[in-house]
Amino acid sequence: MAGGGAAPPPKQEELQPHPVKDQLPSVSYCITSPPPWPEAVILGFQHYIVMLGTSVIIPSALVPQMGGGNEEKARVIQTLLFVAGINTLCQSFFGTRLPAVMGGSYTIVAPTISIIMAGRYSNEADPREKFLRTMRGTQGALIIASTIQIVLGFSGLWRNVVKLLSPLSAVPLVSLAGFGLYELGFPGVAKCVEIGLPEIILMLIFSQYLPHAVHAAKPVFDRFSVIFTIAIVWLYAYILTVSGAYKSARTKTQLHCRVDRSGLVGGAPCVPYPFQWGAPTFDAGESFAMMVAAFVALVESSGAFIAVSRYASATMIPPSVLGRGIGWQGIGTLLGAFFGTANGTAVSVENAGLLALTHVGSRRVVQISAGFMIFFSVLGKFGAIFASIPLPIFAALYCILFAYIGACGLSFLQFCNLNSFRTKFIMGFSLFMGLSVPQYFNEYTSVAGYGPVHTGARWFNDMINVPFSSKPFVAVLVAFLLDNTIQGLHTLPRSRSSPDWSQARNDPMQMMLEHGLMAFCTFRGELNCAGCRG
Repeated sequence: MAGGGAAPPPKQEELQPHPVKDQLPSVSYCITSPPPWPEAVILGFQHYIVMLGTSVIIPSALVPQMGGGNEEKARVIQTLLFVAGINTLCQSFFGTRLPAVMGGSYTIVAPTISIIMAGRYSNEADPREKFLRTMRGTQGALIIASTIQIVLGFSGLWRNVVKLLSPLSAVPLVSLAGFGLYELGFPGVAKCVEIGLPEIILMLIFSQYLPHAVHAAKPVFDRFSVIFTIAIVWLYAYILTVSGAYKSARTKTQLHCRVDRSGLVGGAPCVPYPFQWGAPTFDAGESFAMMVAAFVALVESSGAFIAVSRYASATMIPPSVLGRGIGWQGIGTLLGAFFGTANGTAVSVENAGLLALTHVGSRRVVQISAGFMIFFSVLGKFGAIFASIPLPIFAALYCILFAYIGACGLSFLQFCNLNSFRTKFIMGFSLFMGLSVPQYFNEYTSVAGYGPVHTGARWFNDMINVPFSSKPFVAVLVAFLLDNTIQGLHTLPRSRSSPDWSQARNDPMQMMLEHGLMAFCTFRGELNCAGCRG
């Protein structure tokens, strides 16, 4: 300017996150806008197929150690699916009312193995009797452990903790809920690389490239990519099996690659019912260890619930709703203990990733998938056919679906001030420790056969080793403590969160989530705000 006046002061600009309505513009169906019934049924079946992986992996790892054979393994898988269907329906109707599939929990595996290795069971000579006694002991521990989730959820205690969860603390929690399961991804693919690798490649082609290359009236290839690719690779695996490709292969290779080595079809039994293994037995030490594992599982599920709400294009889940969901998760764990699943209940991370892959966050779709779980668990023979899909195929799916959840956690960085050294330190240190500490505990256990904490009381060892072997738990513990205790120089309240995050927690309109989720979604090409009461 020629007038010689002083230059105007530089405009102070702050990076703002995208408005809520613009954050997920490609979501086709949100919580309260279900797709047409034929499409919803196919999508529900797809969710059922995806959750089969965990439902087969966990019993396949536990039941042989418990002394059970193929018949017991098939029956436990059937029971786990049946209970998962009931828990999913309860969570969608009464809990968070999010489209969250409730399945098995990997966190509960460690204390269950500890129960299996207890001296009073290992001396049992009869494998069948050992299986029954071990199952009853696990049931008793899970019955006691479920109380911590029920009490924390329904009493409001967990709600008060979650109120202090800032977006900076949510980043490591949600990110490592997905990225922290990396050992279930490509290592599982490599167990039969000729089946797992084609599944990854086909998934990438169907979900990411074909939708842009083939312009269809409706999204087909990406939305149903799981069904398309599993059908192709499963047929390919069947051809390899019947052609004798694995005739002279090692036993482990045959177990992972062949489609006829699961032992589930021949052993599929009758309808699950409560206390089918007998009356539960109780041990104080095992119950304490299982309670700690149940607490870790509820922390991990909290991160998965947050991811589900985001990929369903819902507003930020209020602490009260999250606490209610944890309470119903505890009821699900109790139900699993009654039926005898040898496992607890947690949000299925892979199904949360499927919401992102399909761009469909409809509650109805997940309720239909729960119907498939119950239906196929009652018709055991038919359901066992799908459960016999080679596990490397599921591992290939995990490489993509877990990655979506990890990326969801990173997306919360838009609510943080990334130019702050305080933010950088807390984020980096919590993510690093969330990966490094569990790595130490897991490496130590794999080499020594027991965890770093090794005393004469096995239950006490589990109370320390199990939490610090969980990547999301360690990461959010570090981030939560640092974020609520470290005050940087000239720290402003919004250095911990942005207005959008705070408004999502405090706005009365958004608190309608207490009774029915308020959701933003793209429907028929137009962005609408649907405030619905279930």
